[in-house]
Amino acid sequence: MNSDDLLLLLQREMLFGKYKGRLIADLPGNYLNWFAREGFPPGELGRLMALMHEIDHNGLADLLTPLRGTRLPR
Repeated sequence: MNSDDLLLLLQREMLFGKYKGRLIADLPGNYLNWFAREGFPPGELGRLMALMHEIDHNGLADLLTPLRGTRLPR
């Protein structure tokens, strides 16, 4: 995991499906659990979804609270 990945969870949106347009950090746990069982999509989206699943599964979602509103430097 790259330290910037936590910020990306708060900036990248779901690209398809029922939660299209929702931030990855805001995806429901049961949705992430389904992907964990069935397989995450390839690429950055899948990598970030897998990270969010681990954070949610371990009850660490509050780690993201102080980062909300923060942007990655360009």
